[in-house]
Amino acid sequence: MAPDANSVDEPGPTPADLEALAAYAVELADGIDRALAPWVERCVERLCEAWSGRVEPDVAAAAVAAGTRARAEVGPRVRALLMLDVDEQRGNPLAVVRAAVRYPTGVLRSAGVSPVVRDATAERLFPDDDYDLTPATFADLDPSLHEVGLAWGAAKAHVVLRRRRAEGRR
Repeated sequence: MAPDANSVDEPGPTPADLEALAAYAVELADGIDRALAPWVERCVERLCEAWSGRVEPDVAAAAVAAGTRARAEVGPRVRALLMLDVDEQRGNPLAVVRAAVRYPTGVLRSAGVSPVVRDATAERLFPDDDYDLTPATFADLDPSLHEVGLAWGAAKAHVVLRRRRAEGRR
């Protein structure tokens, strides 16, 4: 039986491995970019409705503006990170996305929405997240990001593992 192109006996990642990783990175970056603004708006809407039963028009407008800023500021940072070679990535895209919590938080604070009760771990890990909005996974930003997030993570791990194995052979 002939070895396939992705055989673990072959040193380093194959061109197909790198192409797959790049495709997943683009798909994830595109999905996050599309999801950021609606996520900000949903966060504000959900908390306002829970707090007062409604979303005032000025708060809804502020949420739209904050979502637009989140997309403009966070989206390019996520894309830039994902476009780097895996050995140059000094963070992960979910951590960048988590920083976007400041956008809905700012709107909610300005609207006078009371902070929610959070557990001690959440308070320690995310001290500026008064409303417990920090996404634990890409799916928390948008359910459509679940599979591509997993696929990107697996492809990245595969490339890193293949590189490390190849480096060990030198």
